[in-house]
Amino acid sequence: MKPDPRLPPERDGSGTTTRWSASARAGLAVLAMTVRAAFLLGTASLLALLIVRVGADWLDGLDPFSAAGRSPLRPRQFAARSLALDVIRQGILAGLVLVAARRMAGADWRRALALTAPAGSGLPARRLAGLLVAWPLLHIAWVTGTGEAFGAPVARNATLSPTLQIGGIVLWFGNVVVLAPVAEELLMRGLVFARGLRDAGPVLTVATTAVLFCAAHLSGFGLARPVSLLPLALMLGWLRWRTGRLWPCMMLHAWSNLCVVAWMLSPGG
Repeated sequence: MKPDPRLPPERDGSGTTTRWSASARAGLAVLAMTVRAAFLLGTASLLALLIVRVGADWLDGLDPFSAAGRSPLRPRQFAARSLALDVIRQGILAGLVLVAARRMAGADWRRALALTAPAGSGLPARRLAGLLVAWPLLHIAWVTGTGEAFGAPVARNATLSPTLQIGGIVLWFGNVVVLAPVAEELLMRGLVFARGLRDAGPVLTVATTAVLFCAAHLSGFGLARPVSLLPLALMLGWLRWRTGRLWPCMMLHAWSNLCVVAWMLSPGG
């Protein structure tokens, strides 16, 4: 029987259902990304805190489970424990991400973390080199500007803690320039990004990982540091999507950290 041309055509609900289904998948992907990042960051922090507390007390001849005979930490002890906590947390985080990727992807864990290039991916070397040259200027300008806006100025002529010995200084630089970029990129633009890209699409995945990255850097200065890192987080997400690889993200992250530290430690005019 032919349809009556005077009647409006029946609406096909399949399009609406598909859109709702896609939105639901994207929402679940964002939730999974958030839970995955929070769990791994929290686990790494708790394990590092336990290791540093027990290990440092043992080295100082104290019972880590008793308050007897305990006195306030001296400045050198406090600086050493803070540095050890940061370094151990980043090391544990990197290990947890690798273990999680191996459990979820099996022998294909390198591809899951974007450590191998998919077909047809890449960014011309000239464009990547140009980004590495121009980015520090933009990043430092944004960091100093947001610091002033939030009342937490970032200035030159900064000094490291005088309680750190040469070994501690080397370890601090290694953590800031190597270990932290590697561990954080393995988590954010590696494991978490891969989960979002499957169901949330590149735009939402880049935005979500940027927010999670900034939230992970909340500190006593309030929103100053997270806001100062937002452009970097977005750029790292774009770079991960555009190249399909993780190593350019690690490189830009490490390069940004190095340039900011060098600028802060340089003598001001």
